[in-house]
Amino acid sequence: MRLMKALPAVFPAQVLRQALARSFIPPMPRLAVDAYWRAHPLRAERLSRALAARSGAPAGWSWQLDAERELGLAASFRAPPAPYREKAFRRGPGHCCVCGQPVFRFGWHVDLWGKGPNRNAEWHAACVVAWRFWNAPSGELHLLKRLQARRCATSGKRLWRSAEVDHRLPLFKVWREHRDAPWPRLLSFWGLPNLQVINREAHVAKCADEARSRLRPAAKTDPLRPSVRQLIALLENAEALGR
Repeated sequence: MRLMKALPAVFPAQVLRQALARSFIPPMPRLAVDAYWRAHPLRAERLSRALAARSGAPAGWSWQLDAERELGLAASFRAPPAPYREKAFRRGPGHCCVCGQPVFRFGWHVDLWGKGPNRNAEWHAACVVAWRFWNAPSGELHLLKRLQARRCATSGKRLWRSAEVDHRLPLFKVWREHRDAPWPRLLSFWGLPNLQVINREAHVAKCADEARSRLRPAAKTDPLRPSVRQLIALLENAEALGR
């Protein structure tokens, strides 16, 4: 068996167990790791958010958009904020561009081999799956249906075949109202905590309500509570005056 011949002395037991239980056994250890996380997308996205919380946002970063795509930033608020994918904050080879943590052998998130980060990698195998899930959660519709016992999250009725994945808090409201929240916590708005499966009729009605709310102007910021960006600007001005 090719996989067993290629295995190192140390290898994640849960990954090996999953690989040997498959009808088609991955021939190489890295393929086995990839297959493990693809089979457990919710576990992958939870791990990715936990690793991001360990890294925290880099100093000086704030969530911004670049509609003209000139600065290398996301063009829409629908894409999850990822500071370590931006050129200014990228940590380089050996660190994950999603969560910012070191990447080890086979794309694993823990150094089981004592050889340090893999300088040829910039993605955890788990973060690859998490990134796909955040950007296209409808790909895991059947899994999310099972989590809800096949009941609509809004009506409690049985989910039909036409049921759709929805964000509980719309992403445009995340951008409007929570853009200054700490970065690792922002990711939860794209993850499982903010996802639900609802029947199409309920989804259409919810989207209509959201469209009407988008026509209303965003609430003005309380001048006595400046935003994070305003605080940073004030600090920079104070430092410039003190020089």
